[in-house]
Amino acid sequence: MCGFAGFAGAGDETVLRSMCAAIAHRGPDDESFHHDGGQDGDGRPPVRLGFRRLAIIDIDGGRQPMATAEGDLVVVYNGEIYNAPELRRGLEQAGHRFRTDHSDTEVLLHGYRQWGDAMVDHLNGMFAFCLYDRRRGRLLLARDPFGKKPLFYARTPDGLVFASEATAVRRHPAVPDGIDRDALVKYFAYGFLPAPLTLHRAVRKLPGGSVMTYDLAEGRLETRRYWEYRMAADDPPPGGVGTWIETVRDLLDQAVGRRLMSDVPLGFFLSGGVDSTAVVAFAARRLGGDALRTFTIGFSEPSYDESGVAAGIARHYGTDHQCRQLDLDGAAGILPGLLARVDDPIADPSILPTHLLSGFARERVKVALTGDGGDELFAGYDTFDALRPARLYHRMVPRPLHRLFEAAAGRLPRSDRNMSLDFKLRRALRGVGGRPAHWMPAWLGPASVEEIGRLFGGSFPADALYEEAAALWDGGAGGDVDRSLEFYGRFYLGENLLIKADRATMLCSLEARSPFLDRDLVAYVRRLPASVKLRGGTRKWILKQAVAPFVPEAILKRPKKGFGIPVTRWLRHLPPPPAAAAERLGLDGGWLNERWKEHQEGRADHRGLLWAWTALAAAVGD
Repeated sequence: MCGFAGFAGAGDETVLRSMCAAIAHRGPDDESFHHDGGQDGDGRPPVRLGFRRLAIIDIDGGRQPMATAEGDLVVVYNGEIYNAPELRRGLEQAGHRFRTDHSDTEVLLHGYRQWGDAMVDHLNGMFAFCLYDRRRGRLLLARDPFGKKPLFYARTPDGLVFASEATAVRRHPAVPDGIDRDALVKYFAYGFLPAPLTLHRAVRKLPGGSVMTYDLAEGRLETRRYWEYRMAADDPPPGGVGTWIETVRDLLDQAVGRRLMSDVPLGFFLSGGVDSTAVVAFAARRLGGDALRTFTIGFSEPSYDESGVAAGIARHYGTDHQCRQLDLDGAAGILPGLLARVDDPIADPSILPTHLLSGFARERVKVALTGDGGDELFAGYDTFDALRPARLYHRMVPRPLHRLFEAAAGRLPRSDRNMSLDFKLRRALRGVGGRPAHWMPAWLGPASVEEIGRLFGGSFPADALYEEAAALWDGGAGGDVDRSLEFYGRFYLGENLLIKADRATMLCSLEARSPFLDRDLVAYVRRLPASVKLRGGTRKWILKQAVAPFVPEAILKRPKKGFGIPVTRWLRHLPPPPAAAAERLGLDGGWLNERWKEHQEGRADHRGLLWAWTALAAAVGD
């Protein structure tokens, strides 16, 4: 797990070192550079590659930039290829000779020589990389299927600049400043920035599951998708439900086993939920519970705290368990510095507890396995329960009556509790007012269509605001559950949750691994019918059946509890960002301050809007 930066075109080593310094937290163990002046007379610009290393695999042999013995291929890479041992054996049988002992990085070099750009179809892992093919005069850049590892880039007058974070790209003097207004609108609609958008007009984000090639001589940049998360329930796996349960169990076990490879200490994030418990359970079967280090953050506010449940799970498996109890009000002081370092803004408050947990775990380990992805693959969110009543409501309730219901919900007493009933009811009504393609983003986004219009002083049709999510829904197959799974798996997970996890962990120089995103497991689960994921009101039914032999029954029956913080209460005591920040971004600062006053006086609950504004203001600076 590391960070890299580079460019083709004008610029010297000073520029490259500055870019790498911006991502030093991603790789505190080592720094190295590669420079190629190009071929004489062929019109190619020079290429510079820089690397910051967090040493995890093959500590001595895995240094980067890594080149082939002939020097014709050079790669910088961030991530882990979990099937690297199998790929290496196959490549060696095909005649390739490896120079490192067991570095997964070298698999990329020989894999490219064997399969060309199609190498990405063979990789099972999380990755972003840039591979320089000196003979062909081209760069190949790619991200893993879900986009767990980031990759940003910018075109310049004479070349291309790229890095693991947008902040590093912007340090190149040829990359101009400037805020992307379209991206700002999308940010308030979704709470994150969908690829290829970033906050900065000149900087783009390579979508997950994509490859990009850059021809050095011609300056031609081409991007294509090599993988998309699509439901394929019309092509179910052979066998019946019993076979499916056993296969899900075996594939998850295999996925956890692959992610236990490490040459440095390794641990586990443990909450009170099914997903992280299942990961610990399968690891304990392989290594023994006493060999596992588990980590939990506890909070003084009962509605946000799961530390007692996590401690019970740790005792069940006999892990070496560590818990740090935090006062969330005290933790609020960390927020400004954290939000300012996130790169592109993310309006997900759980970035704070995730970051605190990462820093705590990093005191003892360099790698942590998580339960990320389980809810998205197996229908684990409350919104899946809402689909059937939402469809009925949408069909039966006329628009004027809906407005009356919204007004009534707006007068309900407000609670500061985590995912309180009044909050969920107001959000549900906000979503079902539009067509089904808009339900998910309207339920999850920080601001409503009307609020975004007031904020930017214009009119934004819902189809334009939510065009990415609507395109997924309208182009999807199957019913509401399958279309919602595609929204979560193809959009919400990769563009929001995984970016949040990457920033929260890598700011602490901690590598996070997600067994649920294993390519083999995902390929199987997407073929399973929705009826075994959401069955009889039970979310994640087939996953719970699969892990039932190894996970305590009480955990399987616990209601889902998010990893949250008391945003509503905090915002009553935090000062609003300076009005000048809103004016600089073209936002209606006066309207925002009115919303802030309403919230602080308890006359309204604007937690989503105001938190998004707080995160944005921190990202752009005062």
